[in-house]
Amino acid sequence: MKNFGKKLRILRTQRNLTVRQLADMLDVHYTYINKIELGQKIPSTGLVLKIAQLFNVSIDQLMRDDLEL
Repeated sequence: MKNFGKKLRILRTQRNLTVRQLADMLDVHYTYINKIELGQKIPSTGLVLKIAQLFNVSIDQLMRDDLEL
């Protein structure tokens, strides 16, 4: 889970999304996304599910540090 933020940033930049655009899509404040990407916040289970669905990746790929995207 310690690489979740890094993985989120990779997924976001691959789609050419800004932090604000992603935050709007997930219905959260952009500073929350920024803190998740920096590893300062841990997302809720519901948000992890939304992110997985949005980027069409498995929850395991997001949560487990030993799995690549």
